[in-house]
Amino acid sequence: MTAREEMLARGLEGLGLPSDERTVTLLGRFADLLLRWNRTYNLTAIREESEVVTHHLLDSAALVPMIAKIAPEAETLLDVGSGGGLPAVPTALLRPDLSVHAVDTVKKKVTFLQQAQIELGLKNFRAHHARVENLRLSPFDVITSRAFASLADFTSLTEHLLKPSGLWLAMKGVVPEEEIAALPDFVRVREILPLTVPGLNESRHLIVMEHNAGCGLS
Repeated sequence: MTAREEMLARGLEGLGLPSDERTVTLLGRFADLLLRWNRTYNLTAIREESEVVTHHLLDSAALVPMIAKIAPEAETLLDVGSGGGLPAVPTALLRPDLSVHAVDTVKKKVTFLQQAQIELGLKNFRAHHARVENLRLSPFDVITSRAFASLADFTSLTEHLLKPSGLWLAMKGVVPEEEIAALPDFVRVREILPLTVPGLNESRHLIVMEHNAGCGLS
């Protein structure tokens, strides 16, 4: 097992996730693909292999146990502004039972996501090239964002894509108090959960939001 594979396996174990050889190998292949495409298409500012593991793969993987905890019945997930497929691709790899969709406005990033789907054999993953406000799909149980926009923009642009009982999950660094204060009336913050990412000594939080039952849906 390589040093990267050991780092991945330890990190997945620390998150309570499967760390079998197949899972570790597939995540490693995704890292290689991301680094290779990044040399041409600038998918991410991170170019060091070890940082891709901690800042991208394990950071994304930290979302997976949270989904199981707060949305155990979820069957569908949409990742908005997915870029290099984070957290969409690791989530699809780690949750083969979950139908994962990713959307981005940048064609080259969607092309990368489609290539990742093919090379990793992800039957439960699909990428869409569109502005999310124009995307027309059946509503999702969960909608995620990692580096997309403010909470207000995230929820406003995707309201039509979330089931009435669904959850918005925004991955943030420090708790964005000003963004929370600026949320539209139809959104309610259900809880704010700290995220612990193995090997990443940075503040990470998951902002869990839902439709405000006291406000009529648009």
